[in-house]
Amino acid sequence: MSDSPAGRLQALFEGHRLTPTQRRIAHCMVRRAGDVPFLSSVELAELAGVSQPSVTRFAVALGFDGYPALRRHLREVAPPEPDGADGEQGNEYQQAVFAEIENLKHLAGLLADPAPVERAGRLLAGSRPLPVLGLRAASSQARGFAYFAAKVHPDVRLLDEGGSMLTDRIDAAVRAGATALLCFALPRHPREVVEALEYARTAGLAVVTVAESAFAPVAAHSDLLIPAAVGTGLAFDTACAPMLLGRVLLEAMADELPDAQARLEEFDAKAAARGLFVE
Repeated sequence: MSDSPAGRLQALFEGHRLTPTQRRIAHCMVRRAGDVPFLSSVELAELAGVSQPSVTRFAVALGFDGYPALRRHLREVAPPEPDGADGEQGNEYQQAVFAEIENLKHLAGLLADPAPVERAGRLLAGSRPLPVLGLRAASSQARGFAYFAAKVHPDVRLLDEGGSMLTDRIDAAVRAGATALLCFALPRHPREVVEALEYARTAGLAVVTVAESAFAPVAAHSDLLIPAAVGTGLAFDTACAPMLLGRVLLEAMADELPDAQARLEEFDAKAAARGLFVE
């Protein structure tokens, strides 16, 4: 766990059974770790899109007498770090970019401990075939990962469509020898994704998940969840950090595949012979 304010906040929340509303508050606090120690309960409620009493109940669920006690604790364990970003300046488009920069900084802090990514790389490399799941908003993340992964992994199976065939395709992967499944899960979370992960685990697959928060609904059905925040400043969420984390997982997986470099070289040679790319 990173020793950043966000990392210390996340550590505070771990081990507590939180309701969906409380997970929403926790997620908001992690994203605004530098501001939270100075926010009133009303201000935090507005940022999280919940009621003020929900914030009070959240503090009590964490073992504090109320929100003022939680805020005092936060000022001790998660003080703000000096920040040179101009995230509060510029127009709404610039602010969305600044927010994504902060998301990437947070991801960089989490990656200071490479152990979770390295573990994920071993699980993904060892699964033959490797199913990659992503529905709706997360389908592009899954598709991008699968596209590049297929260049170094011998059998990647993209699961980007829901419906009754989804569990059939998970079953087919298990019968073929799959031992792990990679899932990209982004808001809003389709019920099908949660159900698919639950089914995959009962089928014996280890589930590695990229989600916007450790408090996402898919967390309970993941063996290893690595968070990467999404931007919420525009009408539609932005997902620069999840995309980058996907590429990091690709790198970790390739490091575990002894013939990855040979496969890449073979692809490059064939692409050149076919004139596949314009120089």
